Amino acid sequence: MIAYLGMYDRPETAAANDQFWAAIRTGLMGTYDDLPEALDRKTDAWSAWGAKDLVLGQTCGCPLRTRLYGEVQLVGTPDYGHQGCPPGHYYSVFVARKGSDVGLHGFDGKAFAYNDSLSQSGWAGPLIHMQDAGLLPGRLVESGSHRESAQAVAEGSADFASIDILSWEMIQKYDAFAADLDVIDRTASTPGLPFITALGNDPAPLFAAIETAIATLDADAAETLHLKGLVAIPMSDYLAVSTPPGPILTEQRIRGRANA
Repeated sequence: MIAYLGMYDRPETAAANDQFWAAIRTGLMGTYDDLPEALDRKTDAWSAWGAKDLVLGQTCGCPLRTRLYGEVQLVGTPDYGHQGCPPGHYYSVFVARKGSDVGLHGFDGKAFAYNDSLSQSGWAGPLIHMQDAGLLPGRLVESGSHRESAQAVAEGSADFASIDILSWEMIQKYDAFAADLDVIDRTASTPGLPFITALGNDPAPLFAAIETAIATLDADAAETLHLKGLVAIPMSDYLAVSTPPGPILTEQRIRGRANA
């Protein structure tokens, strides 16, 4: 079986994530046979999410509604206590180099770094936000992660990026280059990054084990992971979130505007 919690896993949070999984695993003893002793940090995200023996994973709202719906079961959504959001929800912040002294409208047509085209916080949410404001990015820079998107902006290979609020808080805490960035805007809130399991697994014992694990984590681990609780957000709330065109169609729109 596979346990994959890679969405907010970085060297500084790995020990806390290991402790979190150990507590969940204890709560699942007797419900599942052959539970993995350790989190899987070798399998790529899509392979883990689609694995028939996935006991627990964490994904993003955009992959859930566009590709994983009907292929996995929703377990629950962690609440990270983000201010200005309902429990279990989150938002993205737009970041630019410090001293830009303009709001998001000043970045219309500028180079935009994004982590992945199926990221809610790095692509879908910010593109909908820009679209609603009558804005379009310019050159698109696919980075591979939120940290690399922020670093691309800090180093000048992109002009702005959208980072989910928890990733941004971790970047501010652990990465020196964050001092070179400012927040210039934020998106609307959407349902947060859900826990999932493979079809055929009963999500109820998983929900109970996760809820207990969060409640019993030691204070340092809970603070490191920002975990406040677990909420049951219905699948319909995830499916109701808008999905913008992907990078290929967006680049066509960008070229069309440039040639107009």
